Amino acid sequence: MNVLCVGDVVGTVGCDFLRRHLPSLKKLKNIDAVIVNGENSADSNGITRQCADHILTSGADCITTGNHSFQRQDSFDMYDDETLPIVRPANYPEGVPGRGMEILDFGRRQLAVINLMGIVTMREPLCCPFKTADALIAQCRTPFIIVDFHAEATSEKRALAEYLDGRVSAVFGTHTHVQTADEQILAGGTGFITDVGMTGPVNSVIGMKPEVAIHRFTTHLPFRNVYADGPCMINAVLFELDDTTGKTLSVERIIIK
Repeated sequence: MNVLCVGDVVGTVGCDFLRRHLPSLKKLKNIDAVIVNGENSADSNGITRQCADHILTSGADCITTGNHSFQRQDSFDMYDDETLPIVRPANYPEGVPGRGMEILDFGRRQLAVINLMGIVTMREPLCCPFKTADALIAQCRTPFIIVDFHAEATSEKRALAEYLDGRVSAVFGTHTHVQTADEQILAGGTGFITDVGMTGPVNSVIGMKPEVAIHRFTTHLPFRNVYADGPCMINAVLFELDDTTGKTLSVERIIIK
């Protein structure tokens, strides 16, 4: 089973670039399932139903999110729509709209997609991602389990991957928007990359116009995100999973410009 995990889609330009290139990439790589992090897909941050529909009709099977999951008030109801394959971090407190795991049914196989968020240097006081992962994995009746860990600290990402090694198919990091070059298969057969990267404008500071980012860093004043335009890229990682065990056979880092 070939599972493509796509890095944080940034704004309309990222959504449009994904739509233009994802269908051909799926054919080229014989991809069975596509997971896309869409928490930055709206132009002023967050995600809307329109953005989610755009990503899904581009060829994604499931959308994961992160710390901007609830950036927009009009997105709250979207998470409670059980027909929409979109998840938010599972370690949000009980009572928060939505769910943290989606089971994708492909007939002969089912793929569980788990979304978690880190707690190191992140603003949200969430539940422990390690214990939350334990509880969700206990519910799974499939060996095919992919985890999107939306976190800042590289150490926390690696620690979770090691903690889950042999119990999930793969763990891919999101949030930093910079693709790391450490794709690997851990000792227990779990595929891992610290951060899959970003889908959006190349000439930017993690998707934002450089002048906006510079203004924020030099003045320390709040400033609304303004996404860059121009040439775009897709950052992704492809996990080839064993059809019986669900463990990772190979990991391929992908960059499309």
